[in-house]
This record gives sequence, C-alpha cells and structure tokens, in this order.
Amino acid sequence: MTIAPYPVTDPVAELGEGPVWSSRWGGLRWVDLLAGDVLALDPQGGVRRRHVGKVAAALRPRASGGYVVAGERELLLSDSDDLDAPLHSLGEAWTDPGIRMNDGGCDPGGRFYIGSMAYDETPGRGSFYVAGPGGDLRVVLPEVTISNGFDFSPDGSLAYYADTTTGRVDVLDYDPEGGLSGRRPFAVVDPEDGFPDGLTVDAEGGVWVALWDGGAVRRYDAGGRLDAVVSLPVRRVTAVTFGGEGLDRLFITTAALGVDRAEQPDAGALFAADPGVKGRPVLLTTL
Repeated sequence: MTIAPYPVTDPVAELGEGPVWSSRWGGLRWVDLLAGDVLALDPQGGVRRRHVGKVAAALRPRASGGYVVAGERELLLSDSDDLDAPLHSLGEAWTDPGIRMNDGGCDPGGRFYIGSMAYDETPGRGSFYVAGPGGDLRVVLPEVTISNGFDFSPDGSLAYYADTTTGRVDVLDYDPEGGLSGRRPFAVVDPEDGFPDGLTVDAEGGVWVALWDGGAVRRYDAGGRLDAVVSLPVRRVTAVTFGGEGLDRLFITTAALGVDRAEQPDAGALFAADPGVKGRPVLLTTL
C-alpha cells in the first residue's frame, strides 16, 4: 500500500528530527538538531522556535510535568510544559567533544534512553544509554555508530531500535525489572533503499521507519513484513510520530543537511500523512 504525504510547514529545519505529540503541551514538538532548537507547531500551522544549546537531539514530556531535552552532552530538564520555561542541566555526561547525543525515548516504566554518535560518524564510537533517576547514564548497548529510532510494542514486551549504519531495525525483549535484552534483527533495509532512522510503533504493532536517503517511510507489520510505504518528495527523511486529537495523523520530519535545495525545495519541511491506523500516546519519563 502506498500512502500520499502532504506538507505541513515550509522548510523550517536543517536537520529536523525527533517529533513528539503531547496534548499536554498543545500538540507537536520536534528538534532542529544541529541548530540546537526545539520547534513547536501551533494550531494555525505556524512554527515557534526555542534555542536550548549547541545541539537539541531529542525531547520527551515528563510525568511530573515539564519536559526533558537531550543536548550535546547533557540532559536538560524543564518543570513546565511551556516551550520557553527555564531549563536546568543534569550535568555533562561525558567530556569527549567529538561525541554528541542523538535520538532517544522512554520505556513503559518511565526510564529515559538516549543514544550517541561521533560527529564524524566513526563506526562504534557511539553508545545507547539509560538514564538513572538523577540523570546518570548507564550503557545498554555499546559500540553503536548512529543510535536512532526507539519505541515499544503496544503491550510493552518488545522494543525496536535502529543503529542506522547497520541497515537494520532490531527488536529486543523488555522486562520492567531487567530492562532490555535479546537484541536481534527485525527488518533489514537494502542500502539502495536508504537507511533506517527514527521510528514509531502504531496501535496495531506496526513499526513505521523513516529512511534517511531513501525518500520514504516504511511500515513493517509485527512480523517484520513490509506492508505500507509513504513516498516523500525529499530524500533525507528522519523521523515519524503519530499525533492529532485522535492520534491518527502521521507526522514526518525531514532534513536539508547536505541537500541541493534547488532539486529538493521541500527538504527540511514537516510533512504529514493519513495512514488509516492510530498511534499510541507518547511514553512519559519519570526524570
């Protein structure tokens, strides 16, 4: 099945990533990663922007109110859902200036996970971490290259994860006490079709995967079979999430980084599609 997308904004991001819908903060937020900005879509279709630092890699709502932003090498917390509310740092997670945070997300228990990567994309220099209650990071998956999409099956028993350069989406078992284990391939993407970036899981267990340099979002059913494609007019498709009041609208972020804008004038815009399936509410962090 092929699903048609439509633009929601003009090109507004050099490296749009990490879309998250929360009715608590009034709808959709995402990041312009290397600009260090959090973006918010207002009800009239305008975009508000808040600068948080050198990098804004990912964000999630906090269960206690407010939100967390992954910066370049630190986690930043706000106690208010207001986009412009003060942020305070939980401290530098590492000192190597060649490594930055990348995509992240939450598990059903509220733990926040964040990946890292080398600015120069050196293989194996990144890690995938889980944050403790005070924000200290523990390595869950070592020696990854470009840590990306992370989400859970509807029953919470499985987690899906992409290390982009492997060309795979992997699946892991999840236990509320023991965490993640048993990493194994779930879906493999031919390099000619792009590389798996951000992902989200719908209410039926389908896994929607953005394809960097692939100009598409793919849906794999719970068995790993490809069953739907959203084809976009830009190549660098970065991440996906469900939103709208009924969680029935698929939002898609894109990048203009390294793109010929004359050939791809919509690169960096936010897109949406109506996929005929609903998503699930975002998982909140207890940080």
